[in-house]
Amino acid sequence: MSTTTDTPPASTGSTGARKGGNPAAVLASVGGQNLSLIGALVVVLALFGALNDNYLSISNLQVIAEAATITGLLAVVQTVVIICGGLDISVGSQAGVASVVSAMAFTSAGSNALAGMAAAVGTGVLIGILNGLVIVYGRVNPTIATLAGLAAYKGLAQLISNGRAQGYVLNDDVFVFLGRGKIAGLPVMVWILIVTALAVHLLLKYTDIGRNVYAIGGNDTAARLAGININKYLVAVYALIGTVAAVAGILLTARTGSGQPTSGSEGLELKAITAAALGGCALKGGKGGIGGTLLAVALLGCLENGLTVEGINFFWQNVAQGALLVIAVVIQQRRSGERAIGLPA
Repeated sequence: MSTTTDTPPASTGSTGARKGGNPAAVLASVGGQNLSLIGALVVVLALFGALNDNYLSISNLQVIAEAATITGLLAVVQTVVIICGGLDISVGSQAGVASVVSAMAFTSAGSNALAGMAAAVGTGVLIGILNGLVIVYGRVNPTIATLAGLAAYKGLAQLISNGRAQGYVLNDDVFVFLGRGKIAGLPVMVWILIVTALAVHLLLKYTDIGRNVYAIGGNDTAARLAGININKYLVAVYALIGTVAAVAGILLTARTGSGQPTSGSEGLELKAITAAALGGCALKGGKGGIGGTLLAVALLGCLENGLTVEGINFFWQNVAQGALLVIAVVIQQRRSGERAIGLPA
């Protein structure tokens, strides 16, 4: 069964191409979408670097990387579910629930970090499975199901926390290491994103599971006729989202020092979807990849930090995110050649 991926296969027609000596082959392997993102990222870095001498400093670049980590984790799993033909609008609320649970369980267990993290991950898995079951067996559209989840999980986080930050974890070495530690000069949070993104990339690109995910998103009828258990895959994908959203919630707790029911997780779903769309994910499924998503996360992070450094009103950041999402979808529609709604063919 053929599937659609984000990176075309490298040409094998010449020795130069195989050895990487053919510039056209190298550019083709990177992909036009990724090249556009790299170009936009360079422009943003150059622009804000010229406006502010400290923007390109090592310390500020680390700040950008740390701030983008939680968005990056959610964008990685959002990429998987979009490729599979679904969507999850509730990832930010899921992270908020996990953040509160991790801090409250940490406190209840006598400042036991592992207990807090285990409780958060367990909660995330259950929420993800619940989303998957509602979508598959309730036959509810993924957008509607997870839109309901966005409200429900946000309310749950506020209920169990009484709407306030919970616990204090910065007296624990494990949480401090996660939120502020470094390995080989890079923040631990960034390493967690790198490892997660690499694992998901390898899963999608080099395993039967990944090929089946692309097949389901590309043509679910053909995938079903080929013997793929679509229901099982969808539940598993949403369980994966819940798991990674829980990790993002734990990192949010470690970064802020307490469990946050809404602060820090508000708007993460929009950022994750925007990054996936900018990275080349077709919102109808069957196309996308982790590399493009990470480039889009970096672009959004650099843009957000640059606007903040320049003292531009925070609300303009939301305007920019919305505009970028619309631009990404318009580009996808133009490339697909699909007829615009209400216009003649």
